[in-house]
Amino acid sequence: MNLHGLCSVPNLLSLLRIILIPLFLYLIFTPKPLYRVLALVVFAVASITDFLDGWMARRLKQESEMGKFLDPLADKFLVVSGLIAFLILDPLVPLWMIVIIIGRDILITMMRYLAIKKGQTLRTSRFGKVKTAFQMFSILVIIMVFVVRKSGFYLEIKNDVFSMYHVFNIITKSADPDKWLIIAPYCLMALVTLLTALSGIRYLFTNWRLFLPPYTKKNERVP
Repeated sequence: MNLHGLCSVPNLLSLLRIILIPLFLYLIFTPKPLYRVLALVVFAVASITDFLDGWMARRLKQESEMGKFLDPLADKFLVVSGLIAFLILDPLVPLWMIVIIIGRDILITMMRYLAIKKGQTLRTSRFGKVKTAFQMFSILVIIMVFVVRKSGFYLEIKNDVFSMYHVFNIITKSADPDKWLIIAPYCLMALVTLLTALSGIRYLFTNWRLFLPPYTKKNERVP
């Protein structure tokens, strides 16, 4: 590992994003409004570092292969930690959404590894960056919802495969004034899942040749 490259400012910001994850999880799982507010602040700071590390890498001309790998990896860890927290904290958030989002991230990480092994560059797009930004924005909004909404009947809902039936019933039959706060995490997660799936399909469409042999650089092949 190139220690000098790791200690560059952009990479340190990416590492900070990873280091903040345990603190975020501790705060979000503590059932006190103040701790949830602090969790919101920690996640917001971590999200800002995502913008800063890329901007500073270009500004300071410290772009590196390590940074190209570490930056999206830190993003994935941060987003996945938030999603898993919501899965545990909110009975309306179904497992299948988290599986799709995490599955897409595993797929892209594998494709990035194949690209490195082949000495190629993974073809990215602005859509992927928009997807990541929207994921972080949605997580921030959901944390805000956790802070402001009151405990209610949603805590008694038993999760099913899709949760759509429960969401529909809450919209059409519930007189609870907090019903939109109750279903907000589900609706945001559904939109995040859709964007994530589309992003994964786009990556597959533009980088499918990475799955074809050979799986090493040309100069590493045995004659």
